[in-house]
Amino acid sequence: MKPKKKILVAMSGGVDSSVAAGLLQKEGYEVTGVTLKLWGGPSDTGCCSVSDVTDARRVADNLEIEHHVFNFGDEFEDHVVGPYVRSHAEGLTPNPCIECNRHLKFDKLMRRANALGFDLIATGHHARVVKSNEGLAVARGADSSKDQSYVLHMLDQQQLRQLKLPLGEMKKTEVRDIAASMNLRVAGKPDSQDVCFISNVKGSRKKFLEQRIDLRPAKVLDKEMRTVGQVDSIEMVTIGQRKGLGLSGQGDPKYAVEINTEKATVTVGEKSELYCDTTNVKDLRWAGSPYPGKVEVQTSAHGRTAPASITSMVEWAEPHVRVAPGQSLVFYDGDLVVGSAIAL
Repeated sequence: MKPKKKILVAMSGGVDSSVAAGLLQKEGYEVTGVTLKLWGGPSDTGCCSVSDVTDARRVADNLEIEHHVFNFGDEFEDHVVGPYVRSHAEGLTPNPCIECNRHLKFDKLMRRANALGFDLIATGHHARVVKSNEGLAVARGADSSKDQSYVLHMLDQQQLRQLKLPLGEMKKTEVRDIAASMNLRVAGKPDSQDVCFISNVKGSRKKFLEQRIDLRPAKVLDKEMRTVGQVDSIEMVTIGQRKGLGLSGQGDPKYAVEINTEKATVTVGEKSELYCDTTNVKDLRWAGSPYPGKVEVQTSAHGRTAPASITSMVEWAEPHVRVAPGQSLVFYDGDLVVGSAIAL
């Protein structure tokens, strides 16, 4: 009789990772749960809070599996929180979930699992690992409203070979039904939202940033470089922003079309000025060979896709709303992730 494969399941304390652990146990794996202690500050948004560690431990007890807590707090500060703060200081729009996956969940955790003798790791992400012409690929999950392939776009072949995503073929409603059938107390727990290390309370992002960097006021300029308003902190402004620019009652709506952190200015313009034909990028990466034809490009975790050709830049098939610098652009062929880049 073959020994059971040992699998380490990253358990955030939410319903998805809890059901993932339960399903893998039913499939015959020797399941061990682990929760990553990432953040010691105040948070109420899930996956980083103390209560989530407690929920994960209780689910593990319910399933009668081992459960551990790995303290990755220093690495989380170095690879996620620090870059998040620096990006704001530089006028960029970061995606901390992507960096957490890149550096912690699918790098440090996977290396720790290997060192401890585990064959595989698993998470509760709504995405799939599928065979492609060039090996394995990340693909969209069955539930399009919960699809998380965008934040897993960086996974390489070695990581994909060691990864199980048990929820990839399921709708979220099915996951909650399974959790209820397993008598898991997290069956009705709300999904985590936003940035996990910042509270959901209004104004928390600004409060968090001003504890770490000096937030600077900035002039708001029109196309003729005339001062038309002022913002309290340029670090809080993003491309495309309309509200909070101090322009109420000044005619047609205006949008932030350029942010210059060095000069501390925000230039505003009409909505039409937000559209562009190309987007300059860096860190262009293909999952396999460079893709020769048009791809569908997604510019945010749950955003719509738009067709484009990829050269040294993204050439949109039709004028596209400007992508905020720092955002990841993920390229799809149907459901398959075929490449990615970061907007400049």
